[in-house]
Amino acid sequence: QVQLVESGGGLVQAGGSLRLSCAASGRTFSRYVMAWFRQVPGQEREFVATINWSGNWYVHGDSVKGRFTISRDNAKNTVYLQMNSLKPEDTAVYYCAASQRYGSDEGNYDYWGQGTQVTVSS
Repeated sequence: QVQLVESGGGLVQAGGSLRLSCAASGRTFSRYVMAWFRQVPGQEREFVATINWSGNWYVHGDSVKGRFTISRDNAKNTVYLQMNSLKPEDTAVYYCAASQRYGSDEGNYDYWGQGTQVTVSS
């Protein structure tokens, strides 16, 4: 069982930056593939980024590539999402998720956090 708690969301102007954190409980954090997804009310959940167990392999979604960076610190049981050059269309609830399988499909992910709101003003 893994429990995930996101933090770091908030209101930022377009062009600004935020760093999201996701703290995981349990001693097996390093065994999980971690990911970030986001969702706008009324829309499907969108894949943002995923990172492997050791942190040396990762994939970012096309809409955030070059602006967002996923990373993890297994010693701190935490995964991060550094978001730069934010745009109003990045406004969403951001969710952290954990899986023992690779992939950008949300169906692969067994554990989810409660989400953190990111709002980007124009």
